[in-house]
Amino acid sequence: MRISVPASTKQISYSDLYARWERGNWRATEIDFSQDRIDWHEKMTPQQRRSALWLYTLFFHGEDAVADDLSPYIDAAPLEEQKYFLTTQQVDEARHTVFFQRFMQDVVGLGDGTAGGALAATADQLTWGHRMVFGRLDRMAAELRKDRSPRKLAAAVTLYHIVVEASLAQPGQHMIERYLTEYDLLPGFRAGMANVALDEQRHIAFGVRLLADLCEQDPANADAIVETIREVLPWTVPLAAPPGGDETYMTAFGFTPLDLYEEGARAQEQRLRAIGLPVDDLPRFPLPMDLGPRERAARGLKLLEAGILGPKNGPVRHDPEAIEIMFDTIRRQADPSAVRPGTIVQWDFPDEQPWFLRCDNGHTSVQPGRAEHPDLTLRTSFDDFADVVGGRADPRMLMLKRRLKPSGSPRVLLRLPRLLG
Repeated sequence: MRISVPASTKQISYSDLYARWERGNWRATEIDFSQDRIDWHEKMTPQQRRSALWLYTLFFHGEDAVADDLSPYIDAAPLEEQKYFLTTQQVDEARHTVFFQRFMQDVVGLGDGTAGGALAATADQLTWGHRMVFGRLDRMAAELRKDRSPRKLAAAVTLYHIVVEASLAQPGQHMIERYLTEYDLLPGFRAGMANVALDEQRHIAFGVRLLADLCEQDPANADAIVETIREVLPWTVPLAAPPGGDETYMTAFGFTPLDLYEEGARAQEQRLRAIGLPVDDLPRFPLPMDLGPRERAARGLKLLEAGILGPKNGPVRHDPEAIEIMFDTIRRQADPSAVRPGTIVQWDFPDEQPWFLRCDNGHTSVQPGRAEHPDLTLRTSFDDFADVVGGRADPRMLMLKRRLKPSGSPRVLLRLPRLLG
């Protein structure tokens, strides 16, 4: 993979980022929430309060999680200047948690005066996707404690700085800030969120520079970036899925799920380009970078609406467009080098039309129907296969339960995990 780090990224200095932290210090304990209490109880509608509690809870628990998980990053960073900055970032994340905890206690009236009490009082607001993404962040931190290699560090920084901070948190911060400013609501919370956003900008800039350095030192480290995004993609889309699919959780604050996901898609692309990755031709990248951010966002939402992504809330919808998007995603992230040229994998569903994947000359293609001579046939229900794609089921367990029945080449079956990722 060819890495071409932009000059603007090379100008990012770890020492300067540290100096910016010193200049930008702020105090979460001194924010005045007195007008916020009035706005919350007298100016905001019940729908807005319901929506705000849900949205702000996602940030509150996210900040607590990243504060807890950052220490192994400090240990794994190869340069002292990187370690110093990451130490300031851990302070930032703790300060953000205190800020949200104070809002929940002083404005909303939740908790017992402690961070743990406020976290427990708001835990029922968390989404399935939130639990999955931050559960993975916990495991990633544990892995980094044991393996401080550049490749593992690249994977960990991708999950923390690019996925969580740049693609998920910052777009939501911008949406919230715009609405609260337009309607002049929650001045204390708005000021705190502005400070949080400035901190996040430093963190993301650090992550971009560190990943650029790691990829420039060894282009193979770029594979860890792609692998991490591919792994957590089934969970990132449903992270901000409103309860019950009720879009008023977002429209009450002037934006739609499509607006939010579009900004997240754009932010992710910008950071990948800033690292120096060939975004338009990334091997095995699951997202269609030949489409614009809004189109990419719409594809993710289509999979969410069909129940292919997200928690298991009943049968999967057999939406032809969603199914086509699902198999196109499988095609994009497949590794044709894992099998011999001409290999065909057939999916045979009793409750949906069959599909097959062809790997030939370094390329992959998918189409509906039955191939004449597939090398491997996978017989399973469409719902079970959607659970695998959505990260809700382990295909090995489905095989043990005889709900996934492979037939054909044992060689291709053994290589299937590498082929499909």
